[in-house]
Amino acid sequence: MSLMLNEIGQQPEVIERTIRRESKKIISFAEKLQRNRPRLIVLVARGSSDNAAIFGRYLLEMTTGIPVSMAAPAIHTLYKTRMELKDALVIGISQSGEGVDINMVLESSRRCGAMTLAITNEAGSTMAKITDETFLIHAGRERSVAATKTYTGQLLIFYMLARALGNKPNEPEIDRLPELTAEALTLQPQIEEMVERYAFMENCVVVGRGLNYANAFEFAIKLMETCYVVAERFSGADFLHGPIAIVDKAFPVFIFAPPGPTLRGMKDLVVQLNQMGAETVVISSESGLLKKARRAIRMPRTIPEILSPIPYIVPAQLFAALLSVTKGLSPDQPRALRKVTRTV
Repeated sequence: MSLMLNEIGQQPEVIERTIRRESKKIISFAEKLQRNRPRLIVLVARGSSDNAAIFGRYLLEMTTGIPVSMAAPAIHTLYKTRMELKDALVIGISQSGEGVDINMVLESSRRCGAMTLAITNEAGSTMAKITDETFLIHAGRERSVAATKTYTGQLLIFYMLARALGNKPNEPEIDRLPELTAEALTLQPQIEEMVERYAFMENCVVVGRGLNYANAFEFAIKLMETCYVVAERFSGADFLHGPIAIVDKAFPVFIFAPPGPTLRGMKDLVVQLNQMGAETVVISSESGLLKKARRAIRMPRTIPEILSPIPYIVPAQLFAALLSVTKGLSPDQPRALRKVTRTV
């Protein structure tokens, strides 16, 4: 078994452990913020952590009503711009906590008046030392270059922060996530059979929307780094504004389609793609939609959209890890990549 597959299988335990160990700290931090509530939240990250930040933006805006922005690190690191960040919360997201440019943004943000927060898997990292507060993912060492358990751990931290800061009627039931994630892991035998069909896939598109938009980016990056597949990623809405023209007969399009506000649009998209002859591969629990798909990955149970991103990324992670092996590659050691990437 590859390290990547092994770490995918560890995710229910990581989620349960992180909830147990970080809940009180996050609640205490949120109580402090309520006394001087930020007018703006800024997220700064790279790679898979940046994909987690996309999810964080959606979730925090939905549950708190506070505007959330994605930082452009070069504004701080290359252009040396002094930002007006009074009453802002700047959150750095990094598995290792050693992304140099991310840490430079955090230090610059503190000088500009922001409160800073780290989300990382490493308690002794540089990021944890330079920020006002640190929330830890209790994932243990991640040995595979391709991040899996730290990505879902980052999503979890955003759930916990949103629950602590948000309005009670919108509170996500995060205590269900370990069980839902474990159930998603049971899809491995089905996906093992499916990936053989895609052994020679070189190009594809991944589509998600709303809370699962981040998963479209994350699945695509996993296909690129472990399978060397050119994987473009789009929201369901943006895909219709031009990029859909790349679709031809048998062109693979992977679609995240949980129940909820985004489902109707995804159904319409699948119908249109089928008419174009695309190879639609749908991850969903919705029988009506799955029947329309060329290939279906049926989730074990219906999951409310707000809880879907973590369990829904699991079959995508499994697909990438298993496809890599099918292609004769190693998902644990992608060419030209290291665990910590330096961009300054």
